[in-house]
Amino acid sequence: MNKRKLFIGLFVLIIDQLLKGIISTLTTSYVIIDKVFSIKYITNTGAAFSLFENNTILLILISLFILVLVYNVSFSFKSDKLTNITFGLLYGGILGNLIDRVFYGYVRDFIKIGNFPVFNIADMAIVVGIILLVFISIKGEFISKRGEKDENKSRRRNKRKNR
Repeated sequence: MNKRKLFIGLFVLIIDQLLKGIISTLTTSYVIIDKVFSIKYITNTGAAFSLFENNTILLILISLFILVLVYNVSFSFKSDKLTNITFGLLYGGILGNLIDRVFYGYVRDFIKIGNFPVFNIADMAIVVGIILLVFISIKGEFISKRGEKDENKSRRRNKRKNR
């Protein structure tokens, strides 16, 4: 793993855990913008939209599987700024919620926007990371098995055909 991915992942993880720790001490909700944005501490024993509620072991195993999968997939993409941000966000977000599940048995959520379910920094990092992963996948800057960009491989084939 390169240093940029590691730095971004650690930054997301530290901010996530720090804010969760601070917010978890609150005894009341705080409305920042009425009906738009508030801070409301809750615990979530499920995944997105309370899927697999109260199945902490299963969710830990799924998180570990996805973390390994994301790590392995990261080697399929060329290393550039956008790819590093993408995978750094995914690593930090997955680890942030995984740490909560392992140490608390639930995920600590606190950001409430409109009618959306309450979420946290790790959730935001995962969502943005997935959107960026879709973008870089569509962009198609993969690395071939020999370590070169696939688009370069295609150009060489086309040059040979044109000779």
